[in-house]
Amino acid sequence: MASNALTGKTVAFLVANEGVEQLELTEPWQAVKQAGGTPKLVAPEGGKVQAFNHLDKGDTFDVDATVDSAAPETFDALVLPGGVANPDQLRMQPAAVGFAKSFATTGKPIAVICHGPWTLVEAGVLKGRTITSWPSLQTDVRNAGGTWVDEEVHVDTNGPGPIVSSRKPDDLKAFCQEMVDVFAA
Repeated sequence: MASNALTGKTVAFLVANEGVEQLELTEPWQAVKQAGGTPKLVAPEGGKVQAFNHLDKGDTFDVDATVDSAAPETFDALVLPGGVANPDQLRMQPAAVGFAKSFATTGKPIAVICHGPWTLVEAGVLKGRTITSWPSLQTDVRNAGGTWVDEEVHVDTNGPGPIVSSRKPDDLKAFCQEMVDVFAA
């Protein structure tokens, strides 16, 4: 990853206030920072985000903006980390779904991992797209009109903007590299 590949770019990390998988938040966050980008944590409510290490509470992180106050046009890209509870809560928040949908419909790049695609399923933006995810989401992806593949990392360019996707925390190294490359393009 080039140390300045994302200089001048601001990347939204959209998460629920509770339930994000900590490694799926912190490793892409660090990759954006190391590439010179500015990550911003966006959540339904202000204050803190409670991360989890699978089912155990992890660290808390400060919210930079709420979905109601964050303007999608001020961001260059979107990251949707996983954790089972995180996207399950986000897809019940119309403002969060709309925030994610705006990136997909305006062609801004999106990176999504694990259970994160649930938010994209709810946003109705996977028709004709090919992504990977945690295996339990494959039927949801197909029902949303997408194609599911079992790959470490997949980049789909069959839409307004690219979607980088990965399955799980074990894929984070490949995911972060591809995310930075796609966001820098």
